[in-house]
Amino acid sequence: MGRERWRTAGSALVRVLLVWAVSTLTMLVLAGILPDFRLQSDDGDSITQIGLTAAWAAGAFGLLSALVWPLLVRALLLVPALVLGLLVFFLNGSLLLIAIGLIPDGRSEVAPETAVVVAAVMSAVASATSTALAVRDDEAYRRRLYRLADRRRRRQGRSAPLRGAGSPPGLLLLQLDGVGYEVLRRACADGLMPTLAGWLEHGHRARPWRTDWSSQTGASQLGILHGSNFDVPAFRWYEKHTGEVMVCNRPTSAAELQRRAIERTGDGGLLSLDGASRGNLFSGGADQLALVLSVSARRGRANRSRSGYFAYFSDPANAVRTAVSFVAEVVREIGQSLRARIRGDRPRVSRGGLYPLIRAFATVVERDVVVAAVIGDMLAGRSAIYADLVAYDEVAHHSGPHGRDTDRVLARLDRSIALISRVAEHAPRRYRIVLLSDHGQSPGETFLGRYGLTLKDLVRAGCGLPVSRRAGRTHSGAEARAAVLAALHRPVEEGEGAHPGRGSEPVVLASGNLGLISFPGIPGRASRARIERAHPALLATLANHPGVGFLLVDGVVLGRDGAVARLDVPGEAEALLAPFGPGAAEAVRRTDAFPHVADVMVNSAYDPATGAVHAFEEQIGSHGGLGGDQGRPFLMWPAELSDPEPDPDLGLAPDPATGQEQELVGAEAVHVVLRRWLREADGPQVPVDPPVGGSAADPPAPAERPVEEPPPRGGNSGSLPSAGVPARDEIR
Repeated sequence: MGRERWRTAGSALVRVLLVWAVSTLTMLVLAGILPDFRLQSDDGDSITQIGLTAAWAAGAFGLLSALVWPLLVRALLLVPALVLGLLVFFLNGSLLLIAIGLIPDGRSEVAPETAVVVAAVMSAVASATSTALAVRDDEAYRRRLYRLADRRRRRQGRSAPLRGAGSPPGLLLLQLDGVGYEVLRRACADGLMPTLAGWLEHGHRARPWRTDWSSQTGASQLGILHGSNFDVPAFRWYEKHTGEVMVCNRPTSAAELQRRAIERTGDGGLLSLDGASRGNLFSGGADQLALVLSVSARRGRANRSRSGYFAYFSDPANAVRTAVSFVAEVVREIGQSLRARIRGDRPRVSRGGLYPLIRAFATVVERDVVVAAVIGDMLAGRSAIYADLVAYDEVAHHSGPHGRDTDRVLARLDRSIALISRVAEHAPRRYRIVLLSDHGQSPGETFLGRYGLTLKDLVRAGCGLPVSRRAGRTHSGAEARAAVLAALHRPVEEGEGAHPGRGSEPVVLASGNLGLISFPGIPGRASRARIERAHPALLATLANHPGVGFLLVDGVVLGRDGAVARLDVPGEAEALLAPFGPGAAEAVRRTDAFPHVADVMVNSAYDPATGAVHAFEEQIGSHGGLGGDQGRPFLMWPAELSDPEPDPDLGLAPDPATGQEQELVGAEAVHVVLRRWLREADGPQVPVDPPVGGSAADPPAPAERPVEEPPPRGGNSGSLPSAGVPARDEIR
């Protein structure tokens, strides 16, 4: 602790000295340019004397600005804003005149009107220099964000609850987009995420949950925030009755999906009561919105999706910090891409064009804006906050889920969480911080890279349609690209692909390693017999391709070598889909009941030994279908909250190793858990298990029980299971 304090003090001293030096140089330059400003006596001085004079004046001006300026601002709070804006320049110039007057022997002088110009330039240069030096200093950044957010809260006159034993805690939900359960375990074990590792050692628990067949942000986040992801079969799909392609990261589609979910559940969402939604695809019913895609299609004053950008970048210090980090991230991505090419890494996808800028936006701009918004929400005392950090997901798509590139992103995410945690200590109410992910990532070479053709090429060949000799690429549909366009207020309509023609040619879409084939010329959902009459070779061509795992066609699962399983026959689909993990058949059965399921659903091949899949998009880390870590995200919660499994209304599946009910199944089940945790903030915390020797009738534990004291769990309180106690698939 002492060493850290000395390091912080030393860093601050270095910044002060460097700002002083830059201010001195600025003053020398201004003295040489402005005729009414001099730093030497009438008899002339040596260069050394002039430099000392400039240093004295710069130091005096800086000291006066630091000491006197805050007092002047407080004294002038009642002055109208316009008048105060004009007074700022004259008051700043007056401070410079006083600083010049303090120089010994009267070596310097400046005209009053020139003093205003000099003072303005000096202040701007000193501020920019100080900010640039603090770019990598998270502690200085935290203090600045805290001051700005606290000032904004007081200016808005928002009353916040007093922090104490009687005030209900708030719930902060941070989504680490694309971070799977195994990635979290490895990152904590390897020291990449020391903050999270510390939490798991002292009061937090984590365990995996199982996604639906559509293992992607649109389906998962819609279910988590709004309680229903019914009829979301993939990241993108074709709807025959409208002739449109729905895409989860298109603002108009996101708004429609949110409307459908609210209509189905009859509820506004998880964040309806004093909530804030930051950086998400959907609002969750929150009143406070920033960087929310489902409202970015609006026009006019009702559109608050970009308000977070304006609020953040209106402060020059934030702009400098983020701009410097943005440029550094672009350079880092170019260097990492070049090294991957030189080493001949495989698999590999193209990382040129605009991708370095998109990556920098996701890993720097969106991160900084979302973190600043969350800090503002905590200091405003909001009851429920849900924020999405997309950095890992974007980098993993192009660099793979494992490696140095993603390790650095995980380390930076850990620092952001630590920053939020430190600010939470000063919030007007206590916050329970819950971390979760919406899906994981499965590695593997792309379908195009492995077999030399796209899924669309394979479908056209199976239908007897001409195939281009040069295989085209299916561009990645990662969320960050849509977020960039939304931030720039540009439409996200994917060109002509948003409205394919109603001809006889099939519409082929990709969602990670999940492919969707629809026939616009066939009304309703096409039966297997109808498809085989129109295209006799198609289904056999797809099912027997080595890059395809299985097909779903009108309630029937088709596998290699003529394997067929009907979903309505118990056990048939379970046997055929067993290699894809527990619950695969049930996930496919649920999707088969969706009104907008595609005529043919194609899941890529999956290798259980390596965990590899073949994405139908240009991604070497992918998600969207069944197979591997993509379907196994995590939920991490403080021990003072109840465990997820006791609620009989949740969708729970037995753990394959122990047979005990343990794993949450589907995003809708996660929504129920989060709903219950929100309710727990309104009343006393009820322990999950009674203490040893106690009974269920014993009084409940108090709501303010320290996080370091998890509820008794029958002797299994450490990181590893105790002897004689069944191993639970969770981190502690």
